[in-house]
Order: sequence, then C-alpha cells, then structure tokens
Amino acid sequence: MSKKYFSFIFYSGVILVCILFLPSLFMPKKIVIFGGKILGHWSKFCVKFLLSTEIRIIGKENILENQNFFIACTHQSAFETFYLQSIFNGPKFILKKELVNIPIFGWYLRKIGSIPVERNKISKEKMNLLDTIKNSSYDNRPIVIFPQGTRTDPQDRPNFKKGVARIYDELNISCLPVVINSGEIWPKTGSLAKNKKITISILKPIKPGLRNKEFLVSLQNTMYEVLNKTSNLSSA
Repeated sequence: MSKKYFSFIFYSGVILVCILFLPSLFMPKKIVIFGGKILGHWSKFCVKFLLSTEIRIIGKENILENQNFFIACTHQSAFETFYLQSIFNGPKFILKKELVNIPIFGWYLRKIGSIPVERNKISKEKMNLLDTIKNSSYDNRPIVIFPQGTRTDPQDRPNFKKGVARIYDELNISCLPVVINSGEIWPKTGSLAKNKKITISILKPIKPGLRNKEFLVSLQNTMYEVLNKTSNLSSA
C-alpha cells in the first residue's frame, strides 16, 4: 500500500473523530480523553489491517498505578503519539508548538493539557517550561516526553536531549521508559512496510534520586539496548 493512500485513510479517520467530538471541547476533559483513546485504537486498526502489522506489548505490568510518573518514549513515527493514548490514562504530551496551532486538532491537544515547546528559540514561555511541566504533573495523568527531540529514522541512535534529565530532576517522580520500533513500519520518510511487527516495550520505572547525568546515560543506554533487540532490522 502506498504511503499516500494509507495517510489518506488514516487521517480521514482522525478528522472524522475530531469532528464528532467537537462538542467535547466544551465538556469535561474526560470526554476528550475518551476521544483520544478512540484515535489510539484507530491507529492500531490501520497498521494491523492495512499493513498486516502485529502489535506486541511487553511489560504492561511495569505501568505504575495510583502515583505520578512521566514517560520517556522513543519517537520514530506518528504512531506512538496516537497509540499511547490507548495504553495510558489520558497522557499529556510535550510537543512542538506547531502541532497545537493546527485548527481543531490542536484544540484537542490543548484541552487534554499537552505542553507546547517552541524549539530552537528562547522565549519567556520556554524559560517557564519546567514550571508548566511541574504544575501539570500532579493529576495521575502521565506526561510523555520524546527524549530524542523529534522523529528519528529507525537505524539512528541520536543522543538524548538534556531536557529529559532536567524534567526528571525537577519533577522528582519516577520515569517510565517506553521503547517503540514503529518507524520500521510507518517511517517519517520513505515507504511503509508490511508484514512486520511493532514491539512496544514498557520498561521498569526509574525511581527518582539519580544525578542528572547518571539518569540520562542510564536511560539512553537502556532504551537503545532494548530498541536494538526488538528491531526488525537487526533480525533481517
């Protein structure tokens, strides 16, 4: 299946859900969160039935219950920004500001409490980012950060951004690492792949208390070690 055809079907579904849930923008937040779960299941449907892709989740027992935590997730595809909403309780995303400025879709991102970041630009809003993140971390809804900074190619292993360590230090809560090899099926650039497997690895949480550098090195090494093991490329 061509990427254009897949994108047309997928984003048509996204637009339909957004239109149907427009009234929820004026309702309690939990209604919008439910709409996000629907989009998560829609992303699963599309990769499973249009791309013949198996989705395997490892480590669901590591998800923390009844406590605040944040998620550090690898980022290779649009898939995880949708599908994580079907696994976790109303996650809030730290994401580039351009996304929250998209009409309608961006309204939903703001409604669920996502935190926009203006990359490569110093602003008053960005200087207050840690305070915003800290104030958003007290409601048992995890914050999701992509420590690679942006979507990466499946074979790339860039160094994690130091911001994830500052967030770990500032929030003083556990970090739940999540590793997803979605770019091997639905990449940022290039063709889609069929008959492969998306593996979502939910690793053991890293408790607060480590020094920033120690945390960053441990997080990056652990996540990339798991990504290398679960990669379809390494077994090809």
